[in-house]
Amino acid sequence: MMSDTNYVTEETFERLKTELQHMKGVDRPAASRAIAEAREKGDLKENAEYDAAKEAQGMLEAKIKHLEGVIATARILDEKNIDTSKVSILTRVTLTNLGTKKKVTYKIVSENEANLKQGKISVTSPIGKSLLGKVIGDSVQVQVPAGVLGFRVENIEL
Repeated sequence: MMSDTNYVTEETFERLKTELQHMKGVDRPAASRAIAEAREKGDLKENAEYDAAKEAQGMLEAKIKHLEGVIATARILDEKNIDTSKVSILTRVTLTNLGTKKKVTYKIVSENEANLKQGKISVTSPIGKSLLGKVIGDSVQVQVPAGVLGFRVENIEL
């Protein structure tokens, strides 16, 4: 059971609720129908289609349970209440890589919103964790799978 708070935007919260409703209202009945159809095909001991349908149903139920936990522990954040004097969730932070001198901008978001292609990194990622609470001018060292990266915080905004 999840106990950590999941910080999300209103938009993400609504997307998660819609996804859960779809799983319960569309995917769950479809999984039940697939099991029923496979059951009609004979001996269940040697029925690979039945086994696959049951396994798919189990994975769907696990996803539903996980999503229910995320929604139950969600805390909706309002960008109007975010302090931009330091790096926190929902802030956009511009960093200079101390090794390459290249600048990169990331938005710090919840795990459910992370998408590196969109420049959104999870607050629980190594870089996200290391940036929390930092202010403009601070330098950070981040241990990542490829080694240690050094960054300097250049700007913080919404």
